[in-house]
Amino acid sequence: MRQPEPGYRPGPPARPVLFVLAGRPAILAALGFAAGCASYFALPAEPSALWSVALAGLAFAALLAARAIPQGAALGLAALAILAFAAGLARAQLRSHALGAGTPPQLVFGRPEPVTGWLEAVERNSRGRARLSIRLPRSRGDPVRRVRVLAAEPQLQPGDAVSILAIIEPPRRAPVPGSYDFRFNAYFAGIVGSGFAIAPLEPGPALAQDAAARAIARWRWQIAGQLRQSLPGRNGAMAAALLTGDRSGLTPQVSETLRAAGLGHVLAISGMHMALFAGGVFLILRFGLAAITPFARRFDAAGPAAIGALLAGAGYFLLSGGAIPTQRAFLMTAAVLTGVLVGRRALSLHTLALAMIFVLALQPEAVRGAGFQMSFAAVAALIACADLWFRRRRRPAAPLDFGRGLLSGLGSLSLTSLIAGLATSGFAAFHFHRIAGFGLAGNLLAMPVFTFIVMPAGVAALFLMPFGLDGPALMVMSGGLDVMFAVADRVAGAPGALQPVIAAPGWVLPLYAAAFVTVLLGRGPLRLGGAGLAVAALIAWSLAPAPDLFISEGAVVVARDGADRDQWQASTRRRSRFAVTVFLEQRGAHAPPARAGLDCDDMGCRGQGGGLRYVVLEQAEDWATDCDRADLLVLMVDLPVWLHRRCRALVLDRARLDTGGGTLVWTRDGAIVRLQTVSTPGSNRPWERRRFSARE
Repeated sequence: MRQPEPGYRPGPPARPVLFVLAGRPAILAALGFAAGCASYFALPAEPSALWSVALAGLAFAALLAARAIPQGAALGLAALAILAFAAGLARAQLRSHALGAGTPPQLVFGRPEPVTGWLEAVERNSRGRARLSIRLPRSRGDPVRRVRVLAAEPQLQPGDAVSILAIIEPPRRAPVPGSYDFRFNAYFAGIVGSGFAIAPLEPGPALAQDAAARAIARWRWQIAGQLRQSLPGRNGAMAAALLTGDRSGLTPQVSETLRAAGLGHVLAISGMHMALFAGGVFLILRFGLAAITPFARRFDAAGPAAIGALLAGAGYFLLSGGAIPTQRAFLMTAAVLTGVLVGRRALSLHTLALAMIFVLALQPEAVRGAGFQMSFAAVAALIACADLWFRRRRRPAAPLDFGRGLLSGLGSLSLTSLIAGLATSGFAAFHFHRIAGFGLAGNLLAMPVFTFIVMPAGVAALFLMPFGLDGPALMVMSGGLDVMFAVADRVAGAPGALQPVIAAPGWVLPLYAAAFVTVLLGRGPLRLGGAGLAVAALIAWSLAPAPDLFISEGAVVVARDGADRDQWQASTRRRSRFAVTVFLEQRGAHAPPARAGLDCDDMGCRGQGGGLRYVVLEQAEDWATDCDRADLLVLMVDLPVWLHRRCRALVLDRARLDTGGGTLVWTRDGAIVRLQTVSTPGSNRPWERRRFSARE
């Protein structure tokens, strides 16, 4: 035994580590990178690129200081977080500007014009109509650009060159502050316009570009079509959605039923689908190779099985379309299978952090999406709970017992559904403004069938399809889908199955996310503090003052009914119906608004609501009289700015509504105290600019 040297003194006892990041810098880097991406998109105006350089310089200075001073680990971690934040900020800015570069497409808006390209996908809108995604021809090095067109059912298939006569409009911004931003998401999806067709889809001029993408699109469509043909009705459409990601056969009623039953997550090909697919291939290959005695005696069957499962997972990734949850799922699956090859455990928060960095490096805008947030939240919660369980409850292996194994599997599946549901419920409520009241029951009843019957049979059907032997497997899959749909119909039909939730202020989501991360990664009192922060965020959400009026971009006023604050009145039901519907959904009211009792003449209408007297004018001739009588003046025409100052009322004319978009108004004691618009005046973000010129 080595003796301590002279002069040795034992140091103070080590401080308890309250945060798991102290030993896992990759997790801190992932969180910093995500925070940098989110901060860029949350800024009201375009930041200077020097901010990223300045933050990186500060991080490097902190790293040098950490190496120079004793016990500089905390400073080193802070430097790593700042550096990752700067990298995320810079990456988001670079991608945002890169998508607007290249040769601008020549499009005509507002009048019939032929659109040529190749058919990329066939989707469905909320009313069940076919929506065609057409990828436009592009020069070498230009980003992908596409248009979406509502049209009749196409006779051509994805991958074919097409041409269609359509009326195209540029993507529109969010109708209500805080609602889904069509313009933002269209920009990063490469969608430069959308509209409706006025003639059938026809074959277009031959194309030589995007050969690989066209072949994959055609392959997906053919497999999905064969599945729908083999299993007619919603079972075939569901099988195509699960195995290929093609939801064109699903009706809006089926999708809504699944969401109301808490089973909407099965439509997104994510970790569960990828694990069942690649895991099934791994087990089949491993048992098959182990059955070959000469091979099993010389080699470990796990290695070749992992390679085969990795190749199968890559094929499934291409077949499914490669959405954000699928990317994360494939990366995690690849990490686990690579761990099998090298003999290391790979399913950990460290691996998840690397997957997060990889996904955001490719698509930093994904940090704003519900799919990204819910997917990573669910997996992180499952991994953290699994680590906690195995660290505290590790027991010696029990003898093989089928009954005990079945109960253990069902219990694990139920616990998994509970943990994932709790982890994603807050994010789902923030984005979708509703909660599946009996979602846990729906998952407990349906997911065992989905896990042990539907997906294994679907995997077998995909492998047997080239040989024409997929019939029996599809029949088994169809039987499992019958049970799953029966559960979904029963749960979704229960009273109160889908509960509306009021929209949260924008600052609630980052506060809740910080609390979630603290609960997940903290230890001891810090974890309790994170739980308290989450509760505080939810309480602040429920107590946040609600707006009293909403003025749409089309100059429609929606105000609270003075007699009942839960009821709303609209100045007209003819215009801005979509914007009014979105606003009411944000307020948790799904009934149509009442017709406001207005005093109307040839010039416009006068009304009262939300504690204010407002006037909606079609013309500006009588504006001076109404300025003295009203608190809010909404005009369908422009009014010179210098006249705004002469009006006692707040003036929202055509120019201000075009600039700011939909506007929320908060009042107190009959006075306006706050305004919130969709667009920030003076903002010039890349997705708000006009990226291309219209051909005259």
